[in-house]
Amino acid sequence: MAKRFPMFLDLTDREIHVYGAGRIGTRRVKALLPFSPHLTVHAPDISGEIQKAAAEGRLFVRRESYEPGSIRSGTFMVLAATSDCSVNEKICRECREKGILVNVCSDQELCDFHFPGIVSREELVIGINAGGKDHSLAKKWTDRIRREVEEDGYDDQAEKASDDSKS
Repeated sequence: MAKRFPMFLDLTDREIHVYGAGRIGTRRVKALLPFSPHLTVHAPDISGEIQKAAAEGRLFVRRESYEPGSIRSGTFMVLAATSDCSVNEKICRECREKGILVNVCSDQELCDFHFPGIVSREELVIGINAGGKDHSLAKKWTDRIRREVEEDGYDDQAEKASDDSKS
């Protein structure tokens, strides 16, 4: 598999749908929430974290299973994160027919993009990916960078002062 190009997208006005609200779907939704106000989760059973986000008005929930032909044209991105690989493949086929970016949690070969480990603080956003092959390596570096950025008190004012003194 070819290396993936890291790209940072403005999702502000982009419609994103997530099918599945289990462990993986919930983790992906949590990662998307700070970036996308147009997020809809489709699943018959919804995790507590997703229910809470819906109650806070941060996303929309549709308590339904995937039905072929139901993905609206014009949708920007879909994450297929159901517990059924055959359903995920059907979602992928429909997205490909409609020109919609798709990520299939059960088969990296069907993904148009990989979902990165994300570390952010204010305007700083860092995405970490290990080519979809070594999730533990990506997690190790995500955790290491998160500690540096979030816990160790990354101080952009000190960095700016240091940069200014070099001028």
